[in-house]
Formats: sequence, structure tokens, C-alpha cells
Amino acid sequence: MRTGGGPERKRRLERKGRRAELLAALALMLKGYRIAAMRYRTPSGEIDLVARKGDLVAFVEVKARRDLAAGVDSVGYPAQRRIAAAAELFISRQPDGSTLSWRHDIVVVRPWRWPLHLPDAF
Repeated sequence: MRTGGGPERKRRLERKGRRAELLAALALMLKGYRIAAMRYRTPSGEIDLVARKGDLVAFVEVKARRDLAAGVDSVGYPAQRRIAAAAELFISRQPDGSTLSWRHDIVVVRPWRWPLHLPDAF
């Protein structure tokens, strides 16, 4: 019989999340982005990926889900607020922060498919 939690399940989910973030970073790099930070942590929260393309900074939430709808739906309003607050802190710490454009993206990583990048998702 299978149990619902435990440290092994947590480690497995952590590995799955890290793999999804690496795959999402690769997909973004192939689209011309430079990864400025992975798992950027602030007192407000964490941003999975910070990607830059010229003067554009994309704050990316990565979700490993079976389908697109589940990935998008899993980024609720509390997560959006947390990411936005962390993004503002990131921008404020950049020497060229006043000249940058920025947005919030989602990358959904589905099994056996290329990651799906949703620019300006929220």
C-alpha cells in the first residue's frame, strides 16, 4: 500500500522540479534568452528562473504538470503576488533597472514534450 507523504516523496518531487527547471532554462536559452538566475531567493519568495533577452527580463515560474491547463492553473494569485514582489526586488538591485522592461512568464514542462513557454502569463 502506498502512503501519501514522507521524505522520499519530497525528494522525488524536488528532483522532478529541478529537472523541469533545467529543461525550461535550456528551452529559453535556445530562444535567445540568457539565464540571469535560477531559484532566485528573496525575503518575499523565490523565482524559478530569471531570463534576460536584451533589455527584457522575464521572471519565469516553471511547472511540471501533465497538461497545459494544470500548469497554468497551479500558478494562483498568492504565487503571482510572491513572484511579483521578488521581481521588484530583483529589478531594484540591477544597475540598469530603470531601463529594463519586465514581465512574468510561465513555462509548463509536460512529460515527453518540449517545454511550453507562455510569455506575459500574468
